Amino acid sequence: MPTTTAAPDQKQASLSPDELQRYSRHLTLPEFGREGQEKLKNSSVLLVGAGGLGSPAATYLAAAGVGRIGLVDFDTVEASNLQRQILYGTSDVDRPKLDAASERLEDLNPHVEVERHEVRLTSENALDIIDEYDVVADGTDNFPTRYLVNDACVMTGTPNVYASIFRFEGQVSVFATEDGPCYRCLYEEPPPPGLVPSCAEGGVLGILPGFIGTLQATEVIKLLADIGEPLVGRLLMADALHMDFRTVNVPTNPDCPVCGDDPSVTELIDYEAFCGIPQDDEASTNGTANTDVSESDYAVPEVSVHDLKQRRDAGDAPFVLDVRESYEAEIASLGADQLIPVDELEDRLEELEASPDDEIVVHCRSGARSAKATEFLREKGYNASNLAGGVLAWSDEIDPDVPQY
Repeated sequence: MPTTTAAPDQKQASLSPDELQRYSRHLTLPEFGREGQEKLKNSSVLLVGAGGLGSPAATYLAAAGVGRIGLVDFDTVEASNLQRQILYGTSDVDRPKLDAASERLEDLNPHVEVERHEVRLTSENALDIIDEYDVVADGTDNFPTRYLVNDACVMTGTPNVYASIFRFEGQVSVFATEDGPCYRCLYEEPPPPGLVPSCAEGGVLGILPGFIGTLQATEVIKLLADIGEPLVGRLLMADALHMDFRTVNVPTNPDCPVCGDDPSVTELIDYEAFCGIPQDDEASTNGTANTDVSESDYAVPEVSVHDLKQRRDAGDAPFVLDVRESYEAEIASLGADQLIPVDELEDRLEELEASPDDEIVVHCRSGARSAKATEFLREKGYNASNLAGGVLAWSDEIDPDVPQY
């Protein structure tokens, strides 16, 4: 449990008359009361990511009266965010997320101090940033930052309220407490690059981060106010499609490389390399790290969207293979000759309408899955190249009428 006791030279702030009225529904809860509310007022939380999970979590934590809320993000608002990121509106598109988020939270509760960290969380700054807060709420959607946050929380002794979402499912737990497990006790190693699609590729039900982020905020409040039974040593898994909830126990691993009895990881490392993903200083989701494996992660030949366009215009078009899901092709199409989802390619290789001697250009949404498919095809003797940037690059550089998603 975190402690929110003030330093000897720092007096605990009490509730003002306005706050007594604002938080009256908290104050009448016997388990919470004025003591719990004052603990919130004198506590702090760092939200890593102001996206799908960070939006509801930050909103409810500000409304609840957490005294100091830090936001880590350096992304801008996109139209595709508005389906689930409730901190933002249409007028915020193209604005920095922290500008829009700070305005909303300060308007919601002027008694809350919002601190902005418009930086990419890295091994160089994570310890310094996290150490300034009582609790961390991890709302990232990529493995390098997730492991970075976990390790930094263990090393600073800061509880880590973890949440993740994908399609219709979500998870919530509390890691890195004094007597509980850390994220690595549950997932010691990350999955191979490209195995787990990002939310951009796999989709996410818009309301899902709303209730998972609210559960995450609930766990933060329980920790800060020292009430209830936080999800320490337990992983809550929710399936919104079937409205099913179940909890599994997560034991502390004495051999954990970070929080175990004899840890081998005692300082922050290169987490992109740990997860098999090269550093990408440009791309960011949740303002933390790139969630898509870029085409450069695979040693395969590439074709630019301009090259493909010129070949098509000259009547010398190669065979184009789309390795996205069929529902993605319904959203945006480049006029591929055939569609076989990347996860089905190995089992359906005999269905491929191109021969090994044909020139094949493989594409997906961003160039990640197609790079993986290109590598596989070349291993099988096909003359395949990856379309760099995929549908997104085609829309940006060739035809803006092709939708981005």
